[in-house]
Amino acid sequence: MDDLFASEDDDHLFDLDYNPYARKRPLSSRLDRDEYDGADDEETNHEKLYLLPYSWWKEAQRSVADQVRGILYTVLSNDDNADSEILLDLRKEESSGTRDKGEERVSGREYALVNEALWLRTLKWYYDFKTSEEDARFVAEDQSQEVFPLRIRLSFSTETNSLLVKISLQDNMADLYRRACSIFSSQSGLLQIWDFSGQTSQFVMNEIINLSHNFSGKSGKEILLELKVHGFFVSTNKANERLAEWSKTENSFSKSRLKTNKSSDDLNSYLTLTDASLSGSGYRGIGPLGLTGLQNLGNTCFMNSAIQCLVHTPQLVDYFLGDYQKDINHENPLGMNGELALAFGELLRKLWSPGAMPVAPRMFKFKLAKFAPQFSGYNQHDSQEFLAFLLDGLHEDLNRVKCKPYIESKDAEGHPDEEVADEYWQNHLARNDSIIVDTCQGQYRSILVCPICKKVSVTFDPFMYLTLPLPSTTMRTMTLTVFSTNGTMLPAPFTVTVPKYGRLKDLIDSLSMACSLRNDEILLVAEIYKNQIFRFLDEPSDSLALIRDDDTLVAYRLPKVSETYPLVVFSHQQLERSYSFGIMASNWKPFGVPLVARIQDLSSGSEIRNQFLNLLCPFQMPVDDVINDYDGDEMGNTVSENSKMEDTVNSLVSDSDAGSDSGEENDFLLKTDFKFYLVDKNKMEPVEIKMNEPVPVSSLTENLDVSVHWADKMTEKYDTCLLSSLPEVFKPQLFTRRPQESISLYKCLEGFLQEEPLGPDDMWFCPRCKKPQQAKKKLDLWRLPVILVIHLKRFSYSRFFKNKLETYVDFPIHDLNLSNYISHIDGQSSNRYQLYAISNHYGGMGGGHYTAFVDHGHGRWYEFDDDRVFSVREDRIKTSAAYVLFYRRIWEV
Repeated sequence: MDDLFASEDDDHLFDLDYNPYARKRPLSSRLDRDEYDGADDEETNHEKLYLLPYSWWKEAQRSVADQVRGILYTVLSNDDNADSEILLDLRKEESSGTRDKGEERVSGREYALVNEALWLRTLKWYYDFKTSEEDARFVAEDQSQEVFPLRIRLSFSTETNSLLVKISLQDNMADLYRRACSIFSSQSGLLQIWDFSGQTSQFVMNEIINLSHNFSGKSGKEILLELKVHGFFVSTNKANERLAEWSKTENSFSKSRLKTNKSSDDLNSYLTLTDASLSGSGYRGIGPLGLTGLQNLGNTCFMNSAIQCLVHTPQLVDYFLGDYQKDINHENPLGMNGELALAFGELLRKLWSPGAMPVAPRMFKFKLAKFAPQFSGYNQHDSQEFLAFLLDGLHEDLNRVKCKPYIESKDAEGHPDEEVADEYWQNHLARNDSIIVDTCQGQYRSILVCPICKKVSVTFDPFMYLTLPLPSTTMRTMTLTVFSTNGTMLPAPFTVTVPKYGRLKDLIDSLSMACSLRNDEILLVAEIYKNQIFRFLDEPSDSLALIRDDDTLVAYRLPKVSETYPLVVFSHQQLERSYSFGIMASNWKPFGVPLVARIQDLSSGSEIRNQFLNLLCPFQMPVDDVINDYDGDEMGNTVSENSKMEDTVNSLVSDSDAGSDSGEENDFLLKTDFKFYLVDKNKMEPVEIKMNEPVPVSSLTENLDVSVHWADKMTEKYDTCLLSSLPEVFKPQLFTRRPQESISLYKCLEGFLQEEPLGPDDMWFCPRCKKPQQAKKKLDLWRLPVILVIHLKRFSYSRFFKNKLETYVDFPIHDLNLSNYISHIDGQSSNRYQLYAISNHYGGMGGGHYTAFVDHGHGRWYEFDDDRVFSVREDRIKTSAAYVLFYRRIWEV
């Protein structure tokens, strides 16, 4: 472990609550708080000092490999007037610096003076160590080790070159003063104090500087300082009763004297004492640490959830409770001048302070919005996006590399992957070195293969987290009607099963198999609305979630060879007659499903007519029904058997090709039975297509909209019912409920690592082809971090639609083993992980709520719901709301 307590000089020894502006002011002014402006407690930043028994401090530091440095003072106590005040004379020993690690015996009259950061870090280690040994019993016992405030007056004596400390009954509550008397009594022998805070030496330096400017030679003024005392066991209830009884006569007098000193000492910024302090139960106990909630400032649950997961990351807790300010990079143009790191460190310390009330992270949010305006205001945001920005911002603020070197990438072709990966990683560390890199960053291998020249490109890139896709296990059934475009078969409905949140490609693949699509054919899917083609679904990557259950879809079978020909869409119109006040009115009204074909020759209107007649062949009524004037019911007897219909179609096709005389007769009839109009959306009126004249369109036209007007007798000759009835995509049944399906986290990881082609908007520039190519990409895990953050990609976005996947992901809690998924096996590192935190999202896209589950050690899980914190059983933490998973490496024994 790093030497968290060493420093280069005594002036700034162990000043862990450093900020660049505080050092410019004398310590006395910061401790007096004379300039206190009444701001929110979060905005105040004053040093807190803690007095501990050195034996407790030494025990808590046994696991620290580095030597602890401090300043040793011998204390001479004068308690002749113990009824009103105690005077302490602190004289620095020449042997100050390092306490002999081999020394086993520690005097009970040796105390340690530490600042809040050191106290919190040591207290956390001590708490974790004890809970691992004694579990919950320690929590109950440790409640007796209280923290109580003690006000002291500090000054510097030039005569004795020592520090003078005065503890008086006037400045303290009666029972607190009596406890101070027992701690600093001169009757108990020699007293020594180790200062590990560095504040005494800083105070002395400030006083010496002040005296050099003070020609009178008088000592500096007294300053009032509040000392937190911890580790001295509470007196018995019997003794407390005697103190409480004695304080009845002194309490009112002490309070009145405190009020008279209020204006000069301004003590309200530290503590407000109440009569509860004098109850037999004692003072504020320590209790469990790290169970403090965050107030919701207005749609900030996304921020609270991610922060709780980070502040319970062991490596980050130890780091930010240590001297992290020494790593702040004020010169990094990509950073935030250290302000984000300072705000996060301060917030983390507040959340780990014992007995703390829920914290309002206003200052942190203010600093966040200052550098990331997207998080300003009170709109809801994505916790993963916030987490990504925060980790990146902390890295840049704490980057130990002050001047990033320029490193030119080298051609790795022909070199072993292990050698190339190590070179990439060392180049990355040469420019990026922070606690975030040490803890959260790993490395993956990216392989790109050009589909044309087969050029292979291998790169190794760092990652901060893994974004895993959720292979959709929730399926849906979809019904589409397939139309032929060669006039050989009737339309037929097909029902296929596809992933609920799949892509259009999944639908086309399933439908192609269902309708036995030939290799020389393709499917063109369209949505039908009000007898018109509303849109073509021609983008394979479009989400199927865009298609509703009550939509009507058709698919046209088109030959591949005709893909370059213009696409002609035939929509149908029939004459509708209505009577009003005895007057008949006629209007053309659309009906049926448009028919589609690709036509190579548009030299005359007859080509369009012939193609349309070919498409209508399967719909022609049987000869017997036509002779009987189609006296069947509307839906029945249209097509009894497919084989009979095919025979009829074949006969009609053969008749049409019998000879020129027959063709001329058909031309004469069809000129009066069908009329074709070219529809141009830019023109008000459609243009009639003449049979023996060229079609008035450009040769570059890709799509033609043709409106076909049907004569009455033609609607009797063809079965228009088959054109008018289309099934919906899905017709829900009553009382049907689909069971929730689950998917393994390993399955998600396999989906992340599988090979896939790049999208058309993300093409790779092939150095051999010298142009962008839609290469195939394959990712492999190469180097795993200590803390593995896994983002489950539940949210999907498109131009028209936003969606959240509610898929239940079954993730391991105690043993996530990635040995089978990492390409580079490093015998020195473990590939096994244990879950310790989860960021959850409940609700949908329009609104939702974030919470967090955190393992507080030894299987004790807690839920952090903004300012509310409560325990939760381990078997309740795996839900479909899990959004971001936090794993820590399990070190092999």
